[in-house]
Amino acid sequence: MSQRSELEILLAVVDHGSFSAAGRVLGYTPSAVGKRVFQLEERLRVSLLVRSTRRMALTEAGQRYVEGARELLSRLNALEEGIAEDAGTLRGTIRLTSSAALGRLHVVPLVLAFMERHPEVEIDLLLTDKVIDLVGKGFDLGVRSGVLPDSSLVARKLMGNRRLLCAAPAYLNQRGAPQQPEDLSSHRCLRLGQERQLSDWGVRPGLGSRPTRLGAGFSCNSLDALHAACRAGQGIAWLPEFLVADDLNKETLTPVLTGHLEAEAGGEIVALRPEAALVPRRLRILIDFLAEGFNEIEAKALVCCSNGHYPQKGP
Repeated sequence: MSQRSELEILLAVVDHGSFSAAGRVLGYTPSAVGKRVFQLEERLRVSLLVRSTRRMALTEAGQRYVEGARELLSRLNALEEGIAEDAGTLRGTIRLTSSAALGRLHVVPLVLAFMERHPEVEIDLLLTDKVIDLVGKGFDLGVRSGVLPDSSLVARKLMGNRRLLCAAPAYLNQRGAPQQPEDLSSHRCLRLGQERQLSDWGVRPGLGSRPTRLGAGFSCNSLDALHAACRAGQGIAWLPEFLVADDLNKETLTPVLTGHLEAEAGGEIVALRPEAALVPRRLRILIDFLAEGFNEIEAKALVCCSNGHYPQKGP
């Protein structure tokens, strides 16, 4: 039996808790599994497992060995998979996550187009506004928007994440449009999560003005819900361009205070992947495909800039 098979048997025992459970998964008898683990310990001249009638646990040496074995097998599998992919048709699974609104509008259509082009690639997509631990949860790629913290993840910019303040014409007809940032304190403000201050919305306060709180209104953890409330005339919201571009063109939403917004406040839309020495070809090609798709989306959105919808850089 090869050393790779020994490693796979040991990991199965650790993951499933017993020789018999590992044997059922791998198609071996419990005695055959126990024999292979014993032979591995004999070759290494160290005990890897502590056995009792009720439980099985790793020794300190066993813990080190298992951690190294997982990494080695992962790298070997990725290497073999990459070589097989490079030699033929893209195939395999990609686990992908994206924020909900961004995913619904742009990631899902691009992913479906990618699968049309590469029908043997399976994509497992999770849409959520929660920040996912890509490494811990086993995801290959994340598409995120906003100002991203420093991270060990490898990031590739897909497009800018311009944001603007907007409201429905019905709301502005009733309450009037704010003329200065400080006016927002007397308006209904539709906030994402814990947003409270003008700075949370990327608004530059007037000269000599003190920090101003946003006016009371609807607060929610969903951009889609804030977008719906804004369109329904419930107040002013700070929303990403990718979500409201169509509303601006149809004039169902109107931008306000465009001259008081920081152009960089919305951050970027990026593709994030765990750092790895070997990146599967199907993942590399998907990232390139997303980058090309988002570049086209951004190019179309730039048409709106001529209408004065977007903030300019401050002095």
